[in-house]
Amino acid sequence: MPRRHQLFNSNHQSEEVNISPLIDVVFILLIFFVVTAVFTRERGVEIDRPKALSSTELDTKAISIVIKEDGRIYSEGLEIGLRGVRPTVKRELLRKARPVVVMVDRRAKVQAYAEVHDEALLAGASTVSMATQR
Repeated sequence: MPRRHQLFNSNHQSEEVNISPLIDVVFILLIFFVVTAVFTRERGVEIDRPKALSSTELDTKAISIVIKEDGRIYSEGLEIGLRGVRPTVKRELLRKARPVVVMVDRRAKVQAYAEVHDEALLAGASTVSMATQR
């Protein structure tokens, strides 16, 4: 029996935890979250918005349409024209019901805004607003 006791005592195992697999798992999770993160597409069209004291914060989840000074109409940085407003808004509303925000250059014609506003409503938008700045 003493021999048996001696065998167990002579076989010393390290009691420290090997954390290298844990580090691997953390890096894999980090890569997973970076790859699956939703990135917002910000394609900019520069306009000079009108000023209004009663303006409120812009909903970042809204469908945005931009009307430039010369009347050209954009959505997500791509020129869509007046004929593209209705299909664009319909497509976006199929994904999720959201308000439509029209960003109009202050030198654009009011008629351009009225036409875009009508097209967005005809596409099924429940709310169409004009974006201003304070």
